[in-house]
Amino acid sequence: MAEDSDIQGRISSLIDEEHRLRASLQAGEITADDEHARLKDIEVELDQCWDLLRQRRAKREYGESADDAAVRDPGTVETYLG
Repeated sequence: MAEDSDIQGRISSLIDEEHRLRASLQAGEITADDEHARLKDIEVELDQCWDLLRQRRAKREYGESADDAAVRDPGTVETYLG
């Protein structure tokens, strides 16, 4: 199981990739369609990472093992209403 710091590192990497994609689009290196397709994937993975961090923190708060938290599928994370 990943540690919180690993998950946070992945979040940072995804945000960096998002910035690179936007710069590549502005420089004409990729098409808008290419950017949008990858950004959608990045958004889903970011949502999954944030959800996993929230799960881990909640489990610790209630005396459970954070290692019992698991990445949820995109359908669950993307339709979560709070």
